Amino acid sequence: MTEARVVMVTVPDGNTGEQLVRTLLEERLVACGNLIAGVRSIYRWKGEVCQDSEVIVILKTTASALSRLTERVVALHPYDCPEVLAIPVEGGFSAYLAWITENVSSAVPAE
Repeated sequence: MTEARVVMVTVPDGNTGEQLVRTLLEERLVACGNLIAGVRSIYRWKGEVCQDSEVIVILKTTASALSRLTERVVALHPYDCPEVLAIPVEGGFSAYLAWITENVSSAVPAE
């Protein structure tokens, strides 16, 4: 297991996704974010089956930043209950994994 984590978040559109990724990059909570457009989500919400077009945002971060990242996504996200799913990274190219760690701040912000 590595320190790296991949986090999936769905957003309503590309502009929302881009703003989210840029903010998280500026705050050094992620090293990278990918936007995948053209996703159709079918889900149950408040007892009804719903269907929407969405964009998937794939974020690269570290285990130590995951809690703060989740808090920021929830605070910045337009949905009442945003998808924030973290997936542990079993392995990968060591230089890329090091790059993720180097670009995500491990410092906890002052309160």
